[in-house]
Amino acid sequence: MPKMKTHRGAAKRFRVTKSGKIKRNKAYSSHILEKKSAGRKRNLRQATTVHTADEKRIKKLIPYK
Repeated sequence: MPKMKTHRGAAKRFRVTKSGKIKRNKAYSSHILEKKSAGRKRNLRQATTVHTADEKRIKKLIPYK
């Protein structure tokens, strides 16, 4: 069976941690920032983990990460 190809779009957006969880960046942080509070923008900078319900789908997209 041939090797699976990595989904390049997913590879740029997700990272796998040592424990096997998937890290992602938060949305809503790229534009229209004037009306967002400083605390809210600061919070958007922190990475977070993908929900467990979505992990299986994303792991299929990035099999070698």
